[in-house]
Amino acid sequence: MSNSGRRFAPYRNALTAISARTGAPLPSLIFSFAIVHELTAIVPVVGIFYTARSLGAGERVGSVDDQSWVNTQLRSWFNEGEQWAGRVGRRYGIFGFEKGQLVDQAPTSQLGEKLAGDVANAVLAYGAVKALLPVRIGLSLYLTPMFSRAVVEPIRLGGLRLLGRRPKSM
Repeated sequence: MSNSGRRFAPYRNALTAISARTGAPLPSLIFSFAIVHELTAIVPVVGIFYTARSLGAGERVGSVDDQSWVNTQLRSWFNEGEQWAGRVGRRYGIFGFEKGQLVDQAPTSQLGEKLAGDVANAVLAYGAVKALLPVRIGLSLYLTPMFSRAVVEPIRLGGLRLLGRRPKSM
């Protein structure tokens, strides 16, 4: 066994034990975690966006001037979300941006003006989902085995039967 094989042996053993305990193959668990983790991001973004839109909350969040660590972190997420909303808005022609509009066509001085309406709500939703990351990871870890057994494994086994192959036993 190579040096790297011994180095990763404890992880491999732990993952094999998790796979045996949950009754799902390891690749299925990994794939399921990726899907569930993305769903725990997309669903809250949409929900928070429409909630903020109905409450008009996005416009109020951008005007906080406190210099505490929490507000500094929120402001960095807010700026990151503003860039994300700009990219998505220019790509799909939403949030008040023209489809295909180049970044240079909207001067940086106007980005603050653009941060109104749907853009502010999208930025708020993005920042809230970033803040929920620890909760999302825990929820993803909890739901992954169930999702793997209920969704991914039946699809995998159906695909193998369709191809005329026998599924490998764990």
